[in-house]
Amino acid sequence: MNIKKEVQGLILLIARETLNSLFDEDTHFTNIDYKIYPQLTRRNAGAFVTLKDNGNLRGCIGYLSSPDMLVDIVREATKQAATSDPRFKPVTEDEISKINIEVSILSPSIPLINYSDIKIGEHGLLLDEPNNRAVLLPQVATENNFSVSQFLTAICEKAGINPYTWEEQPLKLKVFTAAVMSEVGKRKRTYDSD
Repeated sequence: MNIKKEVQGLILLIARETLNSLFDEDTHFTNIDYKIYPQLTRRNAGAFVTLKDNGNLRGCIGYLSSPDMLVDIVREATKQAATSDPRFKPVTEDEISKINIEVSILSPSIPLINYSDIKIGEHGLLLDEPNNRAVLLPQVATENNFSVSQFLTAICEKAGINPYTWEEQPLKLKVFTAAVMSEVGKRKRTYDSD
């Protein structure tokens, strides 16, 4: 998944303006003709928005896919990450300037055949069991120096099942890649295989 630098900048700008607009009704959104950026108008895309305060997670919400345009998915995920992540209280106005935004644009997920096929730093995981579902982005494994077994344990924990279920039975897992862009130092990291 290759996203042009100018589009990455626009995606981050859209997320930032959306975050700022939560407390400033007079926020003027950048006047962008989205039609000239087909990546922004793509439908059925997946995107996650991660908010960090001084490197610490402050909210993360996303969608594996949506019928909406990517620009709208990023806006909605930004609002939800700031106000509706059940792990955190809603972001306050005082925090806005300290928060760094990271946006992950996801590839379609594909079924995982063998655990040994998981590539740390490249694959994100989707656990899709009938009563338990969880997602971990590719950068979670990298940022935590996870091995494959630790990544599998973490996805089980996030889904609320025995952390070692993956050792006892095959799990219904899918993998995906992500193009990751971040405001932090204006760096872009890409975790994808395309």
